[in-house]
Amino acid sequence: LSPRPGDSYGVLPRPCRALVLLNPQSGAGRALEDFQAVVQPMLAEADIATTVFITERPHHAHEKVRDEDLSQWDTLVVMAGDGLLYEVVNGLMERPDWEDTMKKPLCILPGGSGNALAASINHYAGNDHVAKKKLLTNCAFILCKGLHTQMDLVSLSTASGKRLFSFLSFGWGFISDVDIDSEKYRRLGNARFTLGTLQCLAKLRVYQGRLSYLPAVPEQGTPPAPRDPYAPVTNGQAGRVLPPAGTEAAGALPTDSLLVPLCQPVPAHWTVVPEEEFVSVYAIYQSHLGTNMLMAPAARLHDGCIHLFYLKAGISRVALLKLFLAMARGTHLDLNCPHLRYVPVRAFRLEPRTAAGIMTVDGEALACEPVQG
Repeated sequence: LSPRPGDSYGVLPRPCRALVLLNPQSGAGRALEDFQAVVQPMLAEADIATTVFITERPHHAHEKVRDEDLSQWDTLVVMAGDGLLYEVVNGLMERPDWEDTMKKPLCILPGGSGNALAASINHYAGNDHVAKKKLLTNCAFILCKGLHTQMDLVSLSTASGKRLFSFLSFGWGFISDVDIDSEKYRRLGNARFTLGTLQCLAKLRVYQGRLSYLPAVPEQGTPPAPRDPYAPVTNGQAGRVLPPAGTEAAGALPTDSLLVPLCQPVPAHWTVVPEEEFVSVYAIYQSHLGTNMLMAPAARLHDGCIHLFYLKAGISRVALLKLFLAMARGTHLDLNCPHLRYVPVRAFRLEPRTAAGIMTVDGEALACEPVQG
């Protein structure tokens, strides 16, 4: 990354030892040959020695990083789509030594069809918008330079008691439908999303539920946030009150200090969205939703912010298509579409009225149920 004022950076040691987790099935199925042809010669020149671990099934990388002694490597490199990095992050967070392990730099090399985080990092580094081999070369060059900085994670809790850690996005409705419905076209690379968008436009659906959030900047007319740091919080097990932040037992996961249990109403200083019919709800914490989708131009790697977008019911197919086309350039908010709302938040809660539609976290499908983050 290109350092910006105020950012603190670490540097990978030289020589450097990297564990490369590679999914040979991701994207168009070219990850291994692209790694050998494009990346490996660059890393050899930069004095980065690689151990390549090829995943053979879902959750293989998750188990590897959860159970392995990782002390022999200076960095973990994921050569795949965003789904494999999601596995790695959650595997690391299941370790008893997660706090130390999460300080180990993670690198993403685009080998999938979406490659949202790789596109975001390329954007933050000040590089021109590129895709495919050029994006891979740019990301490999960032790894060769060895500069690393912090990245926000969002902690998600579901009504069924799951606790998940997400680096990219949480979604429900149209955008999540496109993501999952287009899986069958993954061999087309990024074009799968265009095809998926057109198919989902044809059968445009409305989803009913309640959306609430804690604004990053207090909105007009809302009472200020309470100062009580010991409000009960939950780690996804309904109603289990955790100790105040900083007093957890060693190895315990961080507390969700802004959240109350899902079985309780949201705090009074939160905003509850008056509409309860949506075409899509999408919380994103990086700039890009895909190589060609600049969804949150204001996002940065560690801005402490969730960029929440929601599309209210009633939008026409033409207006929705215009929004998606504008998103390629990041100009969708300039259209001033009355159905689209964008608000930077610190926390959110979504309570679907029925278990309708697909929820996604970092592009992976989730059962539809109340969730907060």
